[in-house]
Amino acid sequence: MDKTIDLARVLDSHRQWMERGEGDRADLSGADLRGADLIGADLRGANLSGANLLGAILNDADLSGANLLGANLRGADLIGANLSGANLSNANLLGAILNDANLLGADLLGADLSNANLIGAILSGANLRGALLSGADLRVAKLRGALLSGADLRYTDLRGADLIGANLLGANLSNANLRGADLSDADLSNANLRGADLSDANLHDANLRGADLSGSDLSGADLSDANLHDANLSGSDLSGSDLSDAILLGANLRYADLSGSDLRGADLSGSDLSGSDLSGANLLGANLLGANLLGLLSE
Repeated sequence: MDKTIDLARVLDSHRQWMERGEGDRADLSGADLRGADLIGADLRGANLSGANLLGAILNDADLSGANLLGANLRGADLIGANLSGANLSNANLLGAILNDANLLGADLLGADLSNANLIGAILSGANLRGALLSGADLRVAKLRGALLSGADLRYTDLRGADLIGANLLGANLSNANLRGADLSDADLSNANLRGADLSDANLHDANLRGADLSGSDLSGADLSDANLHDANLSGSDLSGSDLSDAILLGANLRYADLSGSDLRGADLSGSDLSGSDLSGANLLGANLLGANLLGLLSE
């Protein structure tokens, strides 16, 4: 694409195509649009695959259904932009600003969103499999039903985020901040949550089978009916948490703080509770068959 492209003409022709079926759909594939001012631009269904939008200003732009496959959006300003249904697979969004952006159902397979700002962004139903999100700010973002299997979410800020029913199978969430996040019904099986802050998080009925939660903060978290079969919770803080009817079969709870926790009806059979603190915990109806209770602290 010629760098001297008449962007105004392309946008006008695209508008006519969208409104009256006249003109031409915008084809900006491979275009050099570094630092371009596209505030409020109508680029619905446009082809921007491989385009260089480094540092471009796309505030409130409509890119719904657009093709941004492999596009460079590093450091771009996309505050309030509509990217619903857009193809952003393998796109570079490192450090991009996406506050309050609409990415509903967008395809972000393998995209790089490291250190991106996504506060309040809508990512429900989005495909983020294998995406890089380390250091991203996703506070109060909506990720309900999102596909995040194998995603890199290390040191990500997900405080208050909506992750209900999200697929985080095998995702790396080590040292992530998930304080107060809603992960009910989420699939976190085999996920890496070492050192993560999950205090006051909602993990009701979540699947955490085989997950690594060692050294994590789960104080005050709701883990009722959660599946923690073979999970590693060694050295974790579970004080005041709700683990009622949770499955902790074969779980590693060595030196975990379970003080004041609710373990009514929990299945702790075959678990390792050696050195853990169960002072003030409610174990009514809990199954401790074959559990290792060596050095257990209790009232």
